[in-house]
Amino acid sequence: MQALLVYAHPEPRAFNAALRDIAIQTLLDQGYEVEVSDLYAMNFDAVAGRGDFTESKNSEILNLSLEQRHAAKNGTLSPLIAQQLAALQKADLLILHFPLWWFGMPAILKGWIDRVFISGVAYGRSAQFERGKFLGKRALVCTTTGAPEISFTSHGINGEMNTLLMPLLRGVLGFTGMTVLPPFVGYEVPYIGEIARQDMILSYGDYIKNLESLTPLPMPRLADHPEIPTGHDRPQAL
Repeated sequence: MQALLVYAHPEPRAFNAALRDIAIQTLLDQGYEVEVSDLYAMNFDAVAGRGDFTESKNSEILNLSLEQRHAAKNGTLSPLIAQQLAALQKADLLILHFPLWWFGMPAILKGWIDRVFISGVAYGRSAQFERGKFLGKRALVCTTTGAPEISFTSHGINGEMNTLLMPLLRGVLGFTGMTVLPPFVGYEVPYIGEIARQDMILSYGDYIKNLESLTPLPMPRLADHPEIPTGHDRPQAL
């Protein structure tokens, strides 16, 4: 089994890194091969553009989806994007580690998704959700917050965590066909004290150890939405 862990935190000694490390060790103990993409350490550029390709299909107008499809077909993705895409394709399990910033993921992780989840390989007009290209892969989000858990409930000031994460859980991971596991959230990390933080690390290790027992999050099905056209995969020039 192969796991890809994408770490998106600028501080190598952050608590999020401790969670990353226990995940890696637990996966290794379970027989996984683990590849890690540390985006800040890689100085990963979050901005998608012509630099993602070694040649252009259309040098006058940039249609990112069409350029991605052309590059995937012709082997003209930039070496970095090709390497990251290969790691993603090889992975049976994808884990995304990041702090919750402004109710979402850091820009560097969004940029990784923009540049690596390429059109025609990660998704297509006919390849979404239960027809997704990444069927059979599992995905897990691990995030940390400064606010307490009670503030991320239906009656809390921040709203439910799964609602905040929906653009990622549903709009990226579920959309591409992955089985999306319930996220692990480390709440109120700066304020709970060292003992509680150590307990949280151990809890996350147990969480990783017992992924098979988790009930995946429900996702929509194309079959239930006849209003969504799925006849062809050629994207429009947006």
